[in-house]
Amino acid sequence: MSLREILRASRRIGYVNEALKELLDLLDLEQIELDIFRGRSPKERIQRVFGGQVAAQALVAAGRTVPSDRQVHSLHAYFIRPGDPSVPIVYNVDRQRDGRSFTTRRVVAIQHGRPIFTMSASFHIDEPGVSHQAAPMPQVPRPETLPTVQRRVRDLLGDEAEARVALEAPRPVDARYVTPLTWEAQRDPALVGSENQVWFRYDADLPDDPLLHIVLAAYASDYTLVDTVLLAHGLAWGTSPIMGASLDHAMWFHRPFRADQWLLYAQESPWSGSARGLARGQMFTESGDLVVSVVQECMIRVLDT
Repeated sequence: MSLREILRASRRIGYVNEALKELLDLLDLEQIELDIFRGRSPKERIQRVFGGQVAAQALVAAGRTVPSDRQVHSLHAYFIRPGDPSVPIVYNVDRQRDGRSFTTRRVVAIQHGRPIFTMSASFHIDEPGVSHQAAPMPQVPRPETLPTVQRRVRDLLGDEAEARVALEAPRPVDARYVTPLTWEAQRDPALVGSENQVWFRYDADLPDDPLLHIVLAAYASDYTLVDTVLLAHGLAWGTSPIMGASLDHAMWFHRPFRADQWLLYAQESPWSGSARGLARGQMFTESGDLVVSVVQECMIRVLDT
């Protein structure tokens, strides 16, 4: 079964989370020509397209041109311009290489006649090799013992508007923060730090296709990396005079995993300066297996008030 067929079939499952249904709809790209696909954005009042959505849709487009016996093992992407949520995004796939073991694709996302995003992705057949894992999973509380992010925001912000409204809108991802929220660190300097640990999962029984789980992890990976840089400075969206955006994004997929089971996203920010910040992340299964590594550079400007 192709990823397109899986996405269509998965929408017939009785999900509780309507936001997840909407996300699966967004990932079911329309093919308008050979290696050319069209995607849309949610019908929300947002100023620009969420970066994780563009990365996930681009990965779907690339995957639609690759044999099913090859799974993506890495991607490298640049966010070039803000995406316009009011118009479709066209994804052009360039079949750069089809080797015996590796397949390489380049995807360009276009709006208004200009590229807004580029991505190179490499796919690999499953073959044996030496194996080790030097990075242990951090010792953290179990996700079931932690409150939802919506509850923490409600308790912290009460009726304070923009940030609370944004976070309490339905999300496809169930996120449980181990470390402080950026708003908590802004209010209490003792909570400022350069590490950000979040459990997340998609709360549904998803089909088994490995690419679907990778695509959903790519979508979720962009939620909290910029926050990791903000956390190191006691800054927060909506309540600090800042402007930020993702600049580039790289991911490596080490072994199979399921996005409908809990993953610990352990992030850190080793550096920031010159209106940029660097964040790194590692995703672990509940059993401690390292399954994904992530690096992102972002723009963060502190505005004059």
